[in-house]
Amino acid sequence: MTEPTPPPLPSAPVEAEPVPMQEKRGLLQKMGSALEWVFGFVALLVLVAACSVVPVLNFLSLGYLLHVSGTVARKGRFRDGFIGVRKAAVLGSIAAGTWIVVWPARLVSKMWKDAELIAPGSGMARAWHAGLVVVIAITLVHLFWSCVRGGKLRHFLWPQPLRFMRWLRTGQKFEGVQSRITDYVVGLHLPTYFWLGLRGFVGALAWLIVPVGILLAATRLPVGGSVLLSLLGGGLLLAVAIHLPFLQAQFAESGRFGAMFELREVRRLFLRAPLAFWFALIITLLFAVPLYLLKIELTPKELAWLPSLLFVIFIFPARVLTGWAMSRATRREEPRHWFARWTARLGMVPVAVFYTLVVYFTPYLSWNGAWSLLEQHAFLVPAPLMAL
Repeated sequence: MTEPTPPPLPSAPVEAEPVPMQEKRGLLQKMGSALEWVFGFVALLVLVAACSVVPVLNFLSLGYLLHVSGTVARKGRFRDGFIGVRKAAVLGSIAAGTWIVVWPARLVSKMWKDAELIAPGSGMARAWHAGLVVVIAITLVHLFWSCVRGGKLRHFLWPQPLRFMRWLRTGQKFEGVQSRITDYVVGLHLPTYFWLGLRGFVGALAWLIVPVGILLAATRLPVGGSVLLSLLGGGLLLAVAIHLPFLQAQFAESGRFGAMFELREVRRLFLRAPLAFWFALIITLLFAVPLYLLKIELTPKELAWLPSLLFVIFIFPARVLTGWAMSRATRREEPRHWFARWTARLGMVPVAVFYTLVVYFTPYLSWNGAWSLLEQHAFLVPAPLMAL
């Protein structure tokens, strides 16, 4: 007789293969890069909002937003509209790092002032003053060294003094710093944004001056003449509001000032992407409505950048979507079906009417009265002009 076959031995549990160190480092680098991008985008919005409340510099903010719209219209991808995020991350890191690093100097300064208040001219007060001078000197060196290394937040938190001492002994150490600063400043394209924003402001004002001027004049007339004049101004503003966002995107895409007035071309592009135009117009006009509510109370000049930050947060996606709608239209050769065209046309009218009504009642809600009609946030600089 044959012997029975013994049962198979249980196999040992398969251990999970360890993740290679390179993969772990790659994952950490991707996470760090994503966090840096988010931080840079927040810093970018803050910088654009800060520029928008400073006269003359507010053309930079408008120019940047127009450039976003033109870039998306030219390339057709949403991610291409997030321009300068990495560069803004550097400025944001320098601002945040500086705020953290100067805290020791602030504390020592407070101790010195308290000592002077309790015992003016005493030895303790002089000691705190000497300590403050030393802390300020160390802080300035720390800030300089952190900016030289790249200006990232980790450079402020981890100064690496031994590396600083070695850097001081190297020759031609300032040439590389100067080159990096020059490349960074040139890469900001500030003259380009300023020139684009100035021309975009003038072009939008040329479209808005007549309807807004009529509405402004209507506020000075008796009730009978005011109603008729308001209907005329409101009808003109309605027509302008429907077309102006796409005229600005067309101007930003081509860089030609004359494109701001090529109404026939915009209407032709609308036939190729009517629903996209409709959606972009809805976001542009409806996102501008909450901004008028922020002007019921007068904002102090010290805090003017806070409502401007909300203005930028609302207007940025509108600019991106306007460029996206223009891109879809330029990539198609034939008009869409008549049903889509007429659906978009009929859908644009109530949105524009609602926006026009909000603008009409703005003088009765805004702190600045009738002059607030000049603050067309959906098309001009993203800030309350009358508060500047």
